[in-house]
Amino acid sequence: MDARLEAIRDTVLARNPGEGEFHQAVTEVFESLGPVHDRHPEFLEGAVLERLCEPERQIIFRVPWTDDAGSFQINRGFRVEFNSALGPYKGGLRFHPSVNLGIIKFLGFEQIFKNALTGMPIGGGKGGSDFDPRGRSDAEIMRFCQSFMTELYRHIGEYTDVPAGDIGVGGREIGYLFGQYKRITNRYESGVLTGKGISWGGSLVRPEATGFGTVIFAEEMLKTRGQSFDGQRVVVSGSGNVAINAIAKAQALGATVVACSDSSGYIVDEAGIDVALLRQIKEVERGRLKDYEARRPAVSYVAGGSVWDVDATVALPCATQNELDGDAAARLVRNGLLAVGEGANMPSTRDAVAVFQEAGILFGPGKAANAGGVTTSALEMQQNASRDSWSFAHTEERLTEIMVGIHDRCAATADEYGDPGNYVLGANIGGFVKVADAMLAQGLI
Repeated sequence: MDARLEAIRDTVLARNPGEGEFHQAVTEVFESLGPVHDRHPEFLEGAVLERLCEPERQIIFRVPWTDDAGSFQINRGFRVEFNSALGPYKGGLRFHPSVNLGIIKFLGFEQIFKNALTGMPIGGGKGGSDFDPRGRSDAEIMRFCQSFMTELYRHIGEYTDVPAGDIGVGGREIGYLFGQYKRITNRYESGVLTGKGISWGGSLVRPEATGFGTVIFAEEMLKTRGQSFDGQRVVVSGSGNVAINAIAKAQALGATVVACSDSSGYIVDEAGIDVALLRQIKEVERGRLKDYEARRPAVSYVAGGSVWDVDATVALPCATQNELDGDAAARLVRNGLLAVGEGANMPSTRDAVAVFQEAGILFGPGKAANAGGVTTSALEMQQNASRDSWSFAHTEERLTEIMVGIHDRCAATADEYGDPGNYVLGANIGGFVKVADAMLAQGLI
């Protein structure tokens, strides 16, 4: 790391103790930015990095609610509005027991660069709660969402901050959140949340967008070496919305996706994952992968363990942060891996990234490869602003254009800064320069 940036990084880490994921995200970005500051000393003079690493606003609040037994429950809510140089804060809400301020800050920091790479006029933010929706009734989730929005509503708006969904927050939760926002404000402000239902302001392709976008980005990487998804053997981690749609898109392009996982274990289906069955179990029945094995012959279910033990030519980590470590990366490389597209946010540890890069593996970092979700959220905002709705085909075409553009921007930036094929460097510098220029243009913000 450049010594000038290392000193700034050390100060950031000292100011934010105990926030490991945030430290990791900051360090990974700083390691790419030395060449930028050689060309643009004005970024150092303007303390752009120091300002970029300090959120514009951090909101923490209590979320009281009652369960179906009438007992009082208390959770903690967060919204980190990180940077608005390019537009209103934009980023999802995550409901998961692992959520804390450090995780929300890491996600929000990554979102700044991801949103900048899309070329859309949106800033970076993130939010959520340590509430666990698993095993809760619809009525309990509704009461929690209403309580959460009763505090959050005062901090958001279509020109201020536009949340969406993330882990644990799908169409059901967005519906309850939007209903409470409308009830409190007496405004039908469609643009205040994205990921809405199609019949009340949502965008077609939004549920598919992150998974589709990850595969589109990976396909563009493969093209640089004269290859494609056709005939590839693919392993995907996770079995939620992102993973399911990544599986569907990869198989539509001719790949065979042989494995996916959940928190209890993973399945291996050598014939290719049956996407319709997987959707039925995970999205309709809210079941587990063990149930998939019971309904499909010749499928192996492995309790616990790592899905990365399964041989693959393409790996798509789509579950959660730091799920793929250096040992798993080395194992994948030995077994013939060609490419990695991150469908989750920072799912590969720093050791894993180093292994992939040293082996010459095509590696698409999450801030570029999984930008499809926020891209389609921004397209939903466009439709809401114009009181319009687009067809699935048109929206998917726009998503594809933007994801190809993100790939090309990352590749061109890596070339420009002397490290061809380094998508990590390309994504970090490409996103940073756009935000930094806007921050300097707007003065001391």
